[in-house]
Amino acid sequence: MALMRTSNPALNAKTFADIRRDPNAPPMTLEGTVNKTALLLLLVVVPAAWVWTQVRAAADTAVAGPWILLGALGGFIVALVTIFKKEWSPVTAPIYAALEGLALGGISVVLEAKYPGIAMQSVGLTFTTLAAMLVAYRTGLIKATEKFKLGVVAATGAIALYYLIGLGLQFFGVAMAFLQGSSTASIVVSGVIVVVAALNLILDFDFIETGVQSGAPKYLEWYGAFGLMVTLVWLYLEILRLLAKARGRR
Repeated sequence: MALMRTSNPALNAKTFADIRRDPNAPPMTLEGTVNKTALLLLLVVVPAAWVWTQVRAAADTAVAGPWILLGALGGFIVALVTIFKKEWSPVTAPIYAALEGLALGGISVVLEAKYPGIAMQSVGLTFTTLAAMLVAYRTGLIKATEKFKLGVVAATGAIALYYLIGLGLQFFGVAMAFLQGSSTASIVVSGVIVVVAALNLILDFDFIETGVQSGAPKYLEWYGAFGLMVTLVWLYLEILRLLAKARGRR
């Protein structure tokens, strides 16, 4: 079976290419990947909850700032290391999850202070979306055809460019109306980004299944779980952003 394309930077078309396979070593399995994904989710939740309690105890959202910065920058660096050194994923994937937990916990508690209830709504919608996409993939309701993959890849690339341009303009004091604020156009754009992030889950499921079918090395269970976590973190943040914009209109 040909390797599947995915727009997830962690799970791209070269992930399983040129990897030495030991016929005597146990191969990657779907159950193993699922178990490791569950563990990574736990490693996100625990530090996120810890940051949440620290901020609440201090009654000052400014306490979250250093943890957000540490988690975001640290997570980005560890993610890059994991992508380029896949064989390190059994160690780096848990570190990435813990760092992202710090960032997500800080961001969530800051927005929770402004919009009560938004964190749990975002968590619920994220896992509901994950379950829905998994069901859609397993039942064949959404098929990862080549056209589908190319469409999601193109859309994700456009979103990445959109954010990069917005970040660049901020250095010059220029704000992108569609990126910030709570206008109808901004909410629509955020909604579209959430949909694209959700569709990336289909590509990730398909790619992980391809790795299992191709007999990829056992350590790539960690890498597959890591790649799925990258998408879930992105999806959660986009849902959080969308809900914040919608609540900001009230």
